[in-house]
Amino acid sequence: MQDLAELERRIAAALHRIGEGIEDVTFAAASPSEPQAEEQIATAPADAERIQQLQDALSAERHTVAELREQLEAQAEQAPLSPATADEDRVELLARIEKMTAQLDVQGLEIHRMRKTVVQLRENLRGLRRAQTANLADPEQINRAMMAELEAIRITRLSEVAEMDEILTELTPLIKEERLDA
Repeated sequence: MQDLAELERRIAAALHRIGEGIEDVTFAAASPSEPQAEEQIATAPADAERIQQLQDALSAERHTVAELREQLEAQAEQAPLSPATADEDRVELLARIEKMTAQLDVQGLEIHRMRKTVVQLRENLRGLRRAQTANLADPEQINRAMMAELEAIRITRLSEVAEMDEILTELTPLIKEERLDA
């Protein structure tokens, strides 16, 4: 039971870190330091959409963790089970908790990458605006902006691949079960 409590604590800490990361990104997007704040926010609708998707995924993970906690509490309240059944249930719960922790870690990395890319894109955008107001064309700055944009596209693709992996992981046991039933 102490192992489960430790795993619950780790999951709660991971959820907290992810929540703070999302709040930081959301806060940074909502309050840029330049006077063209509305224009900057309008240039990153994909970032805002991705942040919303990550927030939705985080709330879904929190819901799943809450359900696991309820299941764990319900099992603890039930009549004592045979040691073999209790051990099997415990192993199954530990496996699910480990899988969810890994998924949270992946999502945390995605949030970190997105945050770095958003900062990079904003810096390049500011530089391009300064060059435009001074009527100076800086090819190196345009190149950096394009590289940052390509990095943002790559990160978005990686996050989509990670999301598909999670979906496939959840669907695989269901497909196997259906094949056995058929």
